[in-house]
Amino acid sequence: MASTYSASRTRTQNRPGWVLTFRHPLRPDSRGRPGLKMRRGLGTTDPTEADQLVEQMNTLLGDPSWWNATRRVDAERHFAPAVVAAFFDDIQAGRADPWAVREQHIPLPDRDDGFTRVLFVGTTGAGKTTLLRHLIGSDHERDRFPSTSTAKTTVSDIEIVLADGDFEAVVTFSSEHEVQANIEDCVAEACVAAFEGKKDADVADRLLNHKDQRFRLSYALGSFVDEASKAVDDDFSFDEPEETAPAEDEDAVPTDEREKNAQRLRDYIKRVRDLQASVEKKVSDDLGEDISKLVGPDRDAAQDLFESALGDDEGFGSIVHDILDEVRSRFDLLSEGHLVCNRSGWPELWTMTSDNRDEFIRAVRWFASNYAPQFGRLLTPLVDGIRVQGPLFPTFTETKPKLVLLDGQGLGHTPDSSASVTTQITKRFTDVDVVLLVDNAQQPMQAAPLSVIRAVATSGHQRKLAIAFSHFDSVKGANLPDFQSRRAHVMASVTNGLTSLRDALGGSSTVRMMEQTIEDRCFMLGGLDRRSKELPRGFQGELIRLLQHFVRAIEPPPQPVAHPVYHFDGLPLAIQAAARSFQGPWLARLGLAPHGTTSKEHWTRIKALNRRIAGEMSNNEYDNLRPVADLVARLTEEVSRFLSSPASWAPTTPTEAEAEAALDLIREAVNIKFHSLAARRLAQEQLEVWRDAFELKGKGSTFERAQVIRDIYEEAVPVPNAVMTEVSKAFLDEIRQIVGDAVKQQEEVGRAAA
Repeated sequence: MASTYSASRTRTQNRPGWVLTFRHPLRPDSRGRPGLKMRRGLGTTDPTEADQLVEQMNTLLGDPSWWNATRRVDAERHFAPAVVAAFFDDIQAGRADPWAVREQHIPLPDRDDGFTRVLFVGTTGAGKTTLLRHLIGSDHERDRFPSTSTAKTTVSDIEIVLADGDFEAVVTFSSEHEVQANIEDCVAEACVAAFEGKKDADVADRLLNHKDQRFRLSYALGSFVDEASKAVDDDFSFDEPEETAPAEDEDAVPTDEREKNAQRLRDYIKRVRDLQASVEKKVSDDLGEDISKLVGPDRDAAQDLFESALGDDEGFGSIVHDILDEVRSRFDLLSEGHLVCNRSGWPELWTMTSDNRDEFIRAVRWFASNYAPQFGRLLTPLVDGIRVQGPLFPTFTETKPKLVLLDGQGLGHTPDSSASVTTQITKRFTDVDVVLLVDNAQQPMQAAPLSVIRAVATSGHQRKLAIAFSHFDSVKGANLPDFQSRRAHVMASVTNGLTSLRDALGGSSTVRMMEQTIEDRCFMLGGLDRRSKELPRGFQGELIRLLQHFVRAIEPPPQPVAHPVYHFDGLPLAIQAAARSFQGPWLARLGLAPHGTTSKEHWTRIKALNRRIAGEMSNNEYDNLRPVADLVARLTEEVSRFLSSPASWAPTTPTEAEAEAALDLIREAVNIKFHSLAARRLAQEQLEVWRDAFELKGKGSTFERAQVIRDIYEEAVPVPNAVMTEVSKAFLDEIRQIVGDAVKQQEEVGRAAA
């Protein structure tokens, strides 16, 4: 293997001197294979000196005895610092948890400090971030923070602490490995668009906008707009031509810089087309036929081979690293705050403290904005999380509420209320006091909001649920003459939604309790696109009532006076039902068996999910393909149903409300453990198999990959039956242990309270 690794020197458009390129034997690429392609500056413009450094790196690459982090000190005595840094930086496993990094700089206060933590959840475009603006006194036009739009906007965690004092911020960034993987996805998709014969504008769109809409290179590289596109836009515009030019925006990217960015994008598109043509010819020559003329399954197989060949082409790596270098260079434009980079030079966090509100928000916007005039400088797609603290209080009230507001990515729209909520959201339920579901009152309680309620109910957090209905001012009709009738209309959809969930969850007592208490936890909001002080008095009153609910949410709940007693003979049936409800839809998505209304996923989406898991990305999901979240949801639901029917209670029989409070403690403890269990069994323990599945290519690989993934699921989530295998027994025993420990823990709490 050592002979396969070698280094070379090259020049790039973004560095004045020579750079070193090589594949690292100890760092996995985005497919999980050893040999991540690296590019590091050598710090010299002298070709002779650069050649000497390349020779030193080849010595390192050619001798596996150096391939260990513990040899760094020895290497520093034999090789130049640039070579040592290029090889040894970042090879030791383990990246600091971004949440923990933010916590070190700005610890989130909790109920012990008198603060209420609120988690905002809602479908894309429902208005959760617009509502957040009102709660922090952010002006829609002057502040533009946090950013809003009708498309996916909030793609990183935004955490805001309302507190007196200076304004403080800490921003953490995605790792270089993950950013590079996303850029590889974008370049590969652009090449596929070229392979499909798309226009330059379409190729550019694939390059600048990742398929899952969470990573947009256009923010950092600028926009690609040709004259034909401008003409089409004009044809669909109601705006009259402006007689005078608008005032210059001080934050806008200068015209000459935009033109340079546009020219670089045109150069990238040309390089993409040249790469596509080269790789297409190579694959065609290998197969002995022109792959551009193939159709049907043969075309799919050829495209699979084409995409695999792309990743191995040096030209592909060159484009990826040029874009990565250009993206990294945007950090050089920061003029405020303090940027911290890791040993390899990749930014890890940015901090700032200021007593000037406008200056502070203007600086933070570079990490959170989607403002088109700033395209070409924005760092938004590289951000993992933003945490700010300061006197960001609402303007519709004189009070200064103590709040921690947590906003994240939207849910997306789904036709199925049983669709799983991403674990990025559900794992935060335990950390907060209120789960605020923001829903559109014009079309309330569609499948996605119901999936949130389903997750909240079965995970023991139903008491935390509150619902804010946006766009209530647009709820109109001849049969809805006043506020009360419009409110009743919206609440009827809530009641119907809860009834459907109660039926789906087997008559859950939890949902029944929610039906009895949800009325006081629903808030009707309208005109959120206006300034807070411009809102009608009624809507301001609803916002104040919402704040009052937040304050009450940290009041300690009464301690359970009893604990449930179970016969665990029925638990295997619950686990069996959970495993089957997980396996069935996934067999359908893989195209291996029909299951209800679940349809087969396109092979490229299955492969994209496979790549994320094989490459150990920060989450094990791709768009709505969420195997870990699916398993957490199915286990939580079936075990919650089992827990709802204890054999008896001790030492006394509680009321229904007291019983639910006790059961919620168990559900919550179980749900926490299910998150780690699902990630470990489905991804971590099966990592090598996922990598083998991804390496399949060519004709028939789609079916083979589906079979391998099915085998992964059957190994990780076996369906217990009368003939108990060792795999099934281990799975059953692990869940029995989790449930048993949670029941015992609640029993101790109940006895202590008694």
